[in-house]
Amino acid sequence: MTTQPVAAPTRMALSAWSALGVVYVLWGSTYLAIRYTIASMPPMLSAAARFSLAGLIALAAVRLVRGRAAMRASRTELGTAAASGLLLLVGGNGLVVFGEQRVASGLAALLVACVPLWVVVLRVLLRDRPAGVTLAGVLVGLVGVGTLLLPGGGRGAGDVGYAALLVLAGLSWSAGSLLTTRRPVPGDPFLLTAVQMLVAGVGLLVLAVARGELRGFSLGQVTDKSWLALGYLVVFGSLIGFTAYVWVLGRAPVSVVSTYAYVNPAVAVLLGVLVAGERLTGGELVGGLVILVAVALVVSAEGTRSRRAREGRGDPPEGVLGAPRDLGRLGPGVADG
Repeated sequence: MTTQPVAAPTRMALSAWSALGVVYVLWGSTYLAIRYTIASMPPMLSAAARFSLAGLIALAAVRLVRGRAAMRASRTELGTAAASGLLLLVGGNGLVVFGEQRVASGLAALLVACVPLWVVVLRVLLRDRPAGVTLAGVLVGLVGVGTLLLPGGGRGAGDVGYAALLVLAGLSWSAGSLLTTRRPVPGDPFLLTAVQMLVAGVGLLVLAVARGELRGFSLGQVTDKSWLALGYLVVFGSLIGFTAYVWVLGRAPVSVVSTYAYVNPAVAVLLGVLVAGERLTGGELVGGLVILVAVALVVSAEGTRSRRAREGRGDPPEGVLGAPRDLGRLGPGVADG
């Protein structure tokens, strides 16, 4: 009689871990996919194509699968979605794509991994008061960033200017993430993501035109490998990855789901080494490890703080997060290349 009640939660836990594993691998692999995409395709144009296609598919899926009710949103909510799309995917992802022209995909992932740290910095500027452990984690992470940006051995063959753009990408992503938690957003997380991606697609296309990426560009110059990488980013990175993220966020503790913030960069570094033959210097490895430890410290401290706050208010435990606003607040993948 006790077998079935015990087995059901076990199956749910396994399915949740499987979905989280999908997020780990897919979002960690996007950095390498970006490298292959821009090998023969202009950076901003490739990003514009990625998010325009993914946004159109997501919007059609919302309408067909979730119904007309899911399409409803106020002007204020749509405005927040549009603004966050510009910050997350134009300022965030666009700078990642641009920076990877001169920075290895693994190193790019380590620099972008600082997103949780920058969120805390922005909260402090907005007069929030994070815990002392959280602030200590931020300071440790900044030391790691400084190590990665040092000329010479700490930076390896990467270009300091392009690496700095990746730091700005993390800041932009953090601002977009914070915006969606403080302003009204569409109730359906998939509608929010569709709007973010479509607006970003337009913004990135404008940047591509402004940079002259269309002058002299021909589809014939794009290699099969770049087309495959772009398709991978659209289908697996943007659509399947975000779907898995939303699904697992509704079925697992937030503190567990948040581990993708420091697992994804590790996956990106590993894939860069095994698939693309990238190599990190000793200084880069030390700086990257410091950043990952700092992010883990901040995520753990904030998870504990959030859980205690909910328990103090008598809210449901952290285990299941059901509010659509919470499910979609971070857009199509924090620290997603």
